[in-house]
Amino acid sequence: MKEETIFGRVGVYTMSSKTVSSSKYTEDWVPVKNISNGMIELDNKFKVTGVKIRPRNIFILDQLTQDNVIAALKTFYDTIDFEFWLISADRPVDISGYLANLQVLYNQTTDARIIKLINQDIEKANMFMRDNVTDTEYYILFKDKNVDMLQKRIRSVILGLSNCGLDSVQVSNADLRIILDNFLNGGMTTENKVVMPSEF
Repeated sequence: MKEETIFGRVGVYTMSSKTVSSSKYTEDWVPVKNISNGMIELDNKFKVTGVKIRPRNIFILDQLTQDNVIAALKTFYDTIDFEFWLISADRPVDISGYLANLQVLYNQTTDARIIKLINQDIEKANMFMRDNVTDTEYYILFKDKNVDMLQKRIRSVILGLSNCGLDSVQVSNADLRIILDNFLNGGMTTENKVVMPSEF
């Protein structure tokens, strides 16, 4: 069976000629069957899930606390006895709610000093919107065919990260879509959420 290798911005993907269709859309050859209940279901019946880690800048802490967090993370990684992926993904920041609240405050305020401060905040927020500011999110993902095993791993990872002073939650369907979008589109947001193979 003939194999075809696609070199992309994010690595190498090898497919058999049976897998490659004549379709021009990436989503037609990616082996994702469904995304539901915080899991990606693949064509081979494996499910991919994991946890999203809330970012924390430990380098603003004192040296002893930094050393303790790093030592705890080393211990935590040593206890993981299954294959996993550490992933960072950019997500567009939506500050439209914040802007709406600023506008309400502006309309309710008569004090010239407060109006000036609100205007400055609105200008900064609009600058962020123009520059397409993103948040970087961090994930630990893993796969298995057994859903109970995946749930056990999720609890174990959340507990382990908590012992390191890091908050985490199970990934949502939206998180998984963001990760796939970053993988398929090289971190660029697209309108129709697909990439033509010629762009790889």
